[in-house]
Amino acid sequence: MLKEFRDFIQRGNVIDLAVAVIMGAAFGAIVASLVTDIITPLLLNPLMQAANVDELAKLSINGIAYGNFIAAVLNFLVIAFVMFMLVRTINHMSKKEEAKSAAPSEPSAEVKLLTDIRDLLRKQRVE
Repeated sequence: MLKEFRDFIQRGNVIDLAVAVIMGAAFGAIVASLVTDIITPLLLNPLMQAANVDELAKLSINGIAYGNFIAAVLNFLVIAFVMFMLVRTINHMSKKEEAKSAAPSEPSAEVKLLTDIRDLLRKQRVE
């Protein structure tokens, strides 16, 4: 059983998953800071002030704290939008890199030889 566990741990996809989880947690802290420190003061606070709401999480009706739910939904939407923009930008940059690297390469010797033969055959037909 110990040998099976060691083999399981040494699989590439398990290690890749562990790295992805750790990187995701680290990146989550960056995104949370972006939302809390930059986007919320720039976008959400002016909207809340315009609606005369001091703190969204404190809103409630008859003991139902719907403000917490609205705050969680808004937080999710902002984080999801930021993640969408980041992934979109990364995908756009990688497409540009692929386009640069997909420059036409010189044809192989076989292709050159076949092209020469084709051209000679066309020339013979015309004459």
